[in-house]
Amino acid sequence: MTWLTEPLEFAFFRHGLMVATMAGALCGLIGVYVTLRGMSYIGHGLSHAIFGGAAASALVGFNFYLGAGMWGMASALAIGRVTRRRIIGSDAAIGVITTASFAFGIALLGLYGQVRRSIDAAIFGSVLGVTVADVWVVAGVTVAAAGVVFAFYRKLLFTTFDPEVADVSGVNTARMDALLMLLLSVSILATMKVLGVVLIAAILVIPPVVARMLTNSFARMLWLSTLIGALCGFAGMILSFHLDVSSGATIVLVGAALFAVVFAVTGPRGRRRAAGLDVHEAPALAGR
Repeated sequence: MTWLTEPLEFAFFRHGLMVATMAGALCGLIGVYVTLRGMSYIGHGLSHAIFGGAAASALVGFNFYLGAGMWGMASALAIGRVTRRRIIGSDAAIGVITTASFAFGIALLGLYGQVRRSIDAAIFGSVLGVTVADVWVVAGVTVAAAGVVFAFYRKLLFTTFDPEVADVSGVNTARMDALLMLLLSVSILATMKVLGVVLIAAILVIPPVVARMLTNSFARMLWLSTLIGALCGFAGMILSFHLDVSSGATIVLVGAALFAVVFAVTGPRGRRRAAGLDVHEAPALAGR
């Protein structure tokens, strides 16, 4: 068991391990709603948009979390506003807004050396940069996200599977969409230091997809995806220490390996469940 206990001798690794485990659980929880709504691309897009805000915050010396968080939320609301006008599709809106923000961040990296030094960890993730404050931030966001999901469980469920009927039934779907975007933005921001912007989208998608192959129940899918995300974060961090590989990359590779195993073991039934992430089987999932 020394391979498991040896990394725990270092304080920085203990902090990183706690953050990675909570970050995996957080992404697994929020990722259920993201994947069931066919919004997997937005996780990738928002992580890039937030990178632009992080670079701008580093340049002016503003608080990293506040600056990048406000930038990410503004990007999410802009995507929602453009999409609601139905002039262009959501994928096109995500592509235009988030890539422009990411390009802005890259431009700042090229122009200002201090931005590059401050923001490299946000691109690739770094366990060495995790502090006690980061542990508390991720813990707070995880608890808050779980509380919001619990408090608005039925409204979020209804909005996820049948937004038109939910709107007619009195559910403020625009408010629920904004709430989900807020949760997604804050989750990406909180996990950026460990996973990096390039890999966040993968850990938002892999745990819920694996959970979907294992169950037909939405409630079970929520806690299974959360557990799988936490497991990927924990195992990925341990392996990254021994293999001397980037923590974010290792966490995602552990998730991908788990996906491959579950995909092979569950067979056609699991594949049909995974296919049910689209709108054709969503009503059946919601009713369970």
